[in-house]
Amino acid sequence: MNVKYFNKIDQIQGLSEKEKTNLRTVTQRFPFRANEYYLGLINWEDPNDPIRNIIIPSPDEIDNWGNIDASNEKKYTPVHGIEHKYPDTAILLISRVCGSFCRFCFRKRLFYSSNREVATDVTEGLEYIKNHPEINNVLLTGGECFILPTPKIENIISQLRDIPHVKIIRMGSKMVAFNPIRFLEDPSVFEMINKYSTADKKIYIMAHFNHPRELTEEALEVLHRFRKAGAEICNQTPLIKSVNDKIEVLVELFNKLSFAGIPPYYVFQCRPTLGNHAYSVPIETGYGLFSEAITKVSGLSNRARYVMSHASGKVEVIGMDDEKIYMKYHRAANPDDYNKIMIFSRNPEAKWLDDYILDKVEVA
Repeated sequence: MNVKYFNKIDQIQGLSEKEKTNLRTVTQRFPFRANEYYLGLINWEDPNDPIRNIIIPSPDEIDNWGNIDASNEKKYTPVHGIEHKYPDTAILLISRVCGSFCRFCFRKRLFYSSNREVATDVTEGLEYIKNHPEINNVLLTGGECFILPTPKIENIISQLRDIPHVKIIRMGSKMVAFNPIRFLEDPSVFEMINKYSTADKKIYIMAHFNHPRELTEEALEVLHRFRKAGAEICNQTPLIKSVNDKIEVLVELFNKLSFAGIPPYYVFQCRPTLGNHAYSVPIETGYGLFSEAITKVSGLSNRARYVMSHASGKVEVIGMDDEKIYMKYHRAANPDDYNKIMIFSRNPEAKWLDDYILDKVEVA
């Protein structure tokens, strides 16, 4: 079946006319997109339904807290459509559309009609990768890479496979959660994975399940077919207020993923992107929930790290006591910062590294 998409809040039958009126101002500022499969997961009788909170706008998005490019990705854009922040990794932005739009998306700027960061022609980006032999890992994302037709995706992947130093291709995707029907109706996508994910050069699907209810029978079948085709799959999710900011929800999510053979990878602090205040949980609250949750699951389920994708690098929260919180650079834009430990006085209101930075104590 073809899954129907909606780009206007007025098309959503589960909302009252009053709710639609209140949300029009929000959708004029931040675009809205959803589809009938994903909307069908919502319990419309529950105003705090977590799936609803992922996809349906909140009036609080009008708050001016945050920056439209919270991690300063523009700084690491050497040519059109590519980001190169860490020596061995490049990001190709190949799409400016998703199966639906998460309200807390950190790249929501891509969905503005005026945005030109995405490269519909990746020739320049591929040439850049060819000329940088230190790059062994390329992430295809956007937007959603699987929103593109499979032949167009294959064209990009085949060219990457012709670059000898590119060993890993990663595909950042929430489409398995948003619309697994896209894959079930297109078996050629699994044939493509089987062709290019080889014994010595794997394709990784970086899945994006935020809540265990997204792991439907259809989604699990798609994940199974990807693995059968030879892909490796990991899951990453931000910690989001009123979506997964409960210990029992994180435990269920980690368990269901591991039962399906999908390792939890990163749990992200919600980026301070413009409009995201309604979805952000303080760092210390989030880390407390995360660290408690991983004590309640098996070692196969608790491999995730709690991190911030800061402009300066991926900052991992590694511990907390009554007075201090401890972090380190898991990845760093400046090589001198790798594995640097940072110790801060506790700040229960902090939502980003910058909220601590003035009190920083560095330990080699």
